[in-house]
Amino acid sequence: MTRVAPRLAALLAGHFAGNVPVRLRAWDGSEAGPKAAPVVVLRSPRALRRLLWQPGELGLAQAYIAGDLDVEGDLADGLSRVWRSVRAHGPAPGSPRPRQLARMALTALRLGAVGPRPPAPGAPRARLRGTLHSTARDRAAISHHYDLSNDWYALLLDETMAYSCGYWQRPADPSYGPADAQRDKLELVCRKLGLRPGARLLDIGCGWGSLTLHAAREYHAQVTAVTLSREQHAFVTARVRELGLSDQVDVELRHYRYLTTDGYDAVCAIEMGEHVGDAEYPGFAARLHALVRPGGRVLIQQMSRGAAAPGGGAFIESYIAPDMHMRPLGETVGLLEAGGLEVRSVESLREHYARTIAAWHHTLESRWKEFVALAGEPTARVWRLYLAGAGLAFTERRMGVDQILAVRPTPEGEAGMPGTPYDWYAGDVRT
Repeated sequence: MTRVAPRLAALLAGHFAGNVPVRLRAWDGSEAGPKAAPVVVLRSPRALRRLLWQPGELGLAQAYIAGDLDVEGDLADGLSRVWRSVRAHGPAPGSPRPRQLARMALTALRLGAVGPRPPAPGAPRARLRGTLHSTARDRAAISHHYDLSNDWYALLLDETMAYSCGYWQRPADPSYGPADAQRDKLELVCRKLGLRPGARLLDIGCGWGSLTLHAAREYHAQVTAVTLSREQHAFVTARVRELGLSDQVDVELRHYRYLTTDGYDAVCAIEMGEHVGDAEYPGFAARLHALVRPGGRVLIQQMSRGAAAPGGGAFIESYIAPDMHMRPLGETVGLLEAGGLEVRSVESLREHYARTIAAWHHTLESRWKEFVALAGEPTARVWRLYLAGAGLAFTERRMGVDQILAVRPTPEGEAGMPGTPYDWYAGDVRT
């Protein structure tokens, strides 16, 4: 009798132009596939049963989260091999014919994979209700990801608590680490915004306050920080109080649509625009224009997707960032300009994000038991899969991230921008 792994490899071969890009090891100990590849371990027939009930990416992810399926070796390498194979050859053309369907069903039956739907993995799955991008639904979407717990993010991130792409100025320097890259990013943002003592800054989607606190402490700016996350709001409020910055920083638990004050000298949104929504983005751009004074600057740091890349996906939507929307960079630039802003600078940080995510992934693996103790193994496995896949997407140019600097011109058309960007990258502009 043919053993399980060779039988599965033959069944899957048609989806990879005759080549399974990873090695399979089944619950009966049998193996098939290239010997040098990462090993996908199917621990029981329940891994296949999950795919029968939930075909595609989400079924695979749930099998991994539940521990029915595992990967020995480099998880990112395994994901990359599968992605490259599909990209190069594409799935088998057309829908399965009746004979193929019968063969698949018979194979599943003989392997014991046919049965009731397996229980859901232990990690919480987003199940949002209500109108897309209503205030209540946006709050629930943000809460699903960012309210996991402040302890979780404190363990994952460095002391800056910046949960966004760093700016790795000296990646080859062994003494230079994630906290340095985040501080350099915060400094770059403040310089691009032209902050000075007393400048009024609006930080939309302030996270755990890294930029808010940097602008207040280092540039003596007056900052309004806005978030929809109750955990973040509590954290930033406490930090402001601890650092004696209450006279400089106001932290609001509010949707950006309901901000009541305008005339800011500078407005920033660091990796918040992905949560705005496709249909809502023109209104977001117009709102940015209304919030900043004439001659004031707006900086958006935002993820993008390639023109032919999906961005997000069933796993991300279900377990990480529900309702997130990414578009190609050029479309975002067009929307900001259509909202009345003049885009003056675009800087890609794609490679910087690959390094940033690699640092987070290293922390997750090196402190694995602590993460499991905080949130359980299924949630830790969600994050392992998320970080491995996200790092790969930036490395392989399926996703990007950019700093987009714009200005609201004065009625006379003046932008008030420096003649060159020299001071953004060299010299100290703080006075």
